[in-house]
Amino acid sequence: MNVQSTRIIVSVIGQDKVGIIAGVSAVLAQAQASILDISQTVMQDCFSMIMMVDLEKAAVSFDQLKHLLAEKGNDLGVRIDAQQEDVFRYMHRL
Repeated sequence: MNVQSTRIIVSVIGQDKVGIIAGVSAVLAQAQASILDISQTVMQDCFSMIMMVDLEKAAVSFDQLKHLLAEKGNDLGVRIDAQQEDVFRYMHRL
């Protein structure tokens, strides 16, 4: 029996500005999603971040969270994508 992971990958790309990490983290906290790992960098003024998030105890569905993150991205002027971990790993395999 194949058990689906409750982990997702959240990626953020856009022009660097104050409040991006705080904004994304606030959406995840309100959804009761747990940040397992985070990596972020700024190259010149381009911000990029990838997060591994666990939805096991989340108060919203994956689709709802994906929508909330996209809305926050619009507010912040960045692109926020969320994918199931299994899909992300399949798409980025070598």
